[in-house]
Amino acid sequence: MMNVESLTVIGGHNKHGDAENIHLRLFAGTVTAVTGPTGSGKSRLLSDIECLAQFDTPTGRGILVNDAPADDRDRFGFDGKLVAQLSQNMNFVTDLTVGEFLAMHAESRRSEEDGLISAVFKCANNLAGEKFTLDTKVTQLSGGQSRALMIADCALMSNSPIVLIDEIENAGVDRRKAIALLTRSEKIVLVSTHDPLLALGADMRIVIKNGGIYRVMETSEEEKNALSEIEMIDALMSEVRGRIRRGERVEYELLRVIQRADTRYFA
Repeated sequence: MMNVESLTVIGGHNKHGDAENIHLRLFAGTVTAVTGPTGSGKSRLLSDIECLAQFDTPTGRGILVNDAPADDRDRFGFDGKLVAQLSQNMNFVTDLTVGEFLAMHAESRRSEEDGLISAVFKCANNLAGEKFTLDTKVTQLSGGQSRALMIADCALMSNSPIVLIDEIENAGVDRRKAIALLTRSEKIVLVSTHDPLLALGADMRIVIKNGGIYRVMETSEEEKNALSEIEMIDALMSEVRGRIRRGERVEYELLRVIQRADTRYFA
């Protein structure tokens, strides 16, 4: 597997044919958020990167790996793919247990199975909202459990140096833990998101508009400092969601706490 130190996006054009005029380099160990309205073209950018586009997709973008175009083996081969993509909809078709699935992947990677399967399984359960076992069939996993399993697998077992995630906030996983896990693996991570925590917690964000890259923004110090306030609001909203899921009442005072926190931050 190639040692990937950088990924470069060479701009193409948006839906109106306007040039993106961009030459963006991303480096190992960084997280880039891809933001923009629904339907703006976020998934299209991830698809261009996933196929290591060579100016041959509808956007006309080019992707360089370590400042060079990818060859056909890297683009179309199944052995040792450079890019792992986790889409919004993931469904297993193989009738294996979680343990069997991980053992098969470890064997295909020629990895030492001892301890690795256990580490991936433990990590996946740490990310998932609801726990599962090694004996659970992968076809019985919920959407969130499936994404948690594949994120843990990408971080700890897969050797793909580039990871693309489409809207992790809809997956029912601990999104902050998931991103931290992937960056510790020194991978280049891009995540399409509407979540302000993920967007502001990234090193930079690519803003998509009308099918093209509209703006690239580095996360400012002010935004980083604001994260703690936004995290508090998010934690309160998570508590509301948790109480509803557990069949508990949501007291008016809890809503007042959220309102006061919201007013203090946005005043």
